[in-house]
Amino acid sequence: MVRFLLGLTLLSTFVSCSDSSENGSSVFFGGEIVNPTSDYVVLYHNDSYVDSVKLDDRNRFSFQLDDIQDGLYHFDHTPELQYVYLSQGDSLLARLNTVEFDESLVYSGKGSEINNFLMEVFLANEKEEAIIDGYYELPPKDFGKKIDSLHALKVENLEELAMDNVFSPTALAMAEASIDYNTYINKEKYPFYHKKETGEETIHELGEDFYGYRKNIDLNNRELTYFRPYFDFMKWHFGNMSYMTCLKNCSTNKKPVSDRLHFNKHKLTLVDSLVKQTELRDILFRNVAMDYLLREHNPSEEAAVFIDKFKSLSTNEEHKEEIDLLYKGIKNLQPNTTVPNIAVKNFDDKEVSLKDLANSKKNTVFYFWTADQKRHFINVNKHITSLEEKYPHYNFVGINLRTNFSQWKQLMDDYKLDKNKQFFGENFKELQMAMIIDGLNKCVIAKDTIVVDGFANLYTSL
Repeated sequence: MVRFLLGLTLLSTFVSCSDSSENGSSVFFGGEIVNPTSDYVVLYHNDSYVDSVKLDDRNRFSFQLDDIQDGLYHFDHTPELQYVYLSQGDSLLARLNTVEFDESLVYSGKGSEINNFLMEVFLANEKEEAIIDGYYELPPKDFGKKIDSLHALKVENLEELAMDNVFSPTALAMAEASIDYNTYINKEKYPFYHKKETGEETIHELGEDFYGYRKNIDLNNRELTYFRPYFDFMKWHFGNMSYMTCLKNCSTNKKPVSDRLHFNKHKLTLVDSLVKQTELRDILFRNVAMDYLLREHNPSEEAAVFIDKFKSLSTNEEHKEEIDLLYKGIKNLQPNTTVPNIAVKNFDDKEVSLKDLANSKKNTVFYFWTADQKRHFINVNKHITSLEEKYPHYNFVGINLRTNFSQWKQLMDDYKLDKNKQFFGENFKELQMAMIIDGLNKCVIAKDTIVVDGFANLYTSL
């Protein structure tokens, strides 16, 4: 109710602006952002840029869109983003507070019902993660009943909503997908998480109906290609299938081959044989290649052969360039190489290179954080304080990522961080590829500009 009332208040202030979309082919999408972290809101359809608008002096934005395709979009307010479903004739308003971006996001106006439902499912799935983690130790039938029960509640809510609202077939399909694929992900995870939780030596035998939903899965759904629950399901599904294929055809003593190259070749082959939709194929191929290189992170003849295989299957030239750049970054972070000469900014907005920051007699540890992950930010600062006490001969350098520069400076002041040891990473993509940032616990250890360990972990390597 609170979410609805917030949206209703905003709707009354915007109604004159959005009337033009009613009963027409155009779409009005606007709203208000409390505590903005950027000056702009950027709208995308799939991975293609649609338009961008600047917030006004009241932190409001508005898009007037003509002749757009009905479907799933996402809007970006750096460093956050969220989905929005747009249909011709919509007059949709959003209100959010960046302090709790997803939790505070509420829609009002024409088109709000489907979008509020998608958000409710998104938030429900987040809350259920901890609960479901406790289910993985259950036997397959009991696990299935628990998961199906959570699924049924969401389906019931959608059916009730559909009784009071008229949804297009594509909008209804998107709502159903938001429910279904998160459920399917948990079932694809089950055999591996169950083995881990119970300590069983082999994968638990599953009944024929455990994966019954697979019969109705569309592995070539273009409309869902960029919808995270669908794509995450695809990743888990092909990982599961590859493991089971290897277990059946390549195993010895019921144990699959542990070599990552072998496993990822299985994944490439399965995607190639089962997915025909070009865009989805290419994104899945990219994911397999990224996953292999980031986990292996050792240059070798085998890795080069794998990259050639990926390139022969992919039709996306940008993905091929990205994988080449990633592999180059991995080679450049091997022991005894020189720290990448990448520029970051200090508190005074002046550029300084990582190479210069590592140019001392102490070992330098580069670690990373972002304002978007507040809990990690707080925890990592506590951890760094303890590491500085334990390793006084080390120099710990924090690099901020994907944060507005003014917000970064504010956080520096609020948390009284040492301005001589904190730097702002303006070009995230360049830093990501050069330092191979595949997680926020990643760190790079160097001495006298020379890499000691380019793939260290802040919590386990020190």
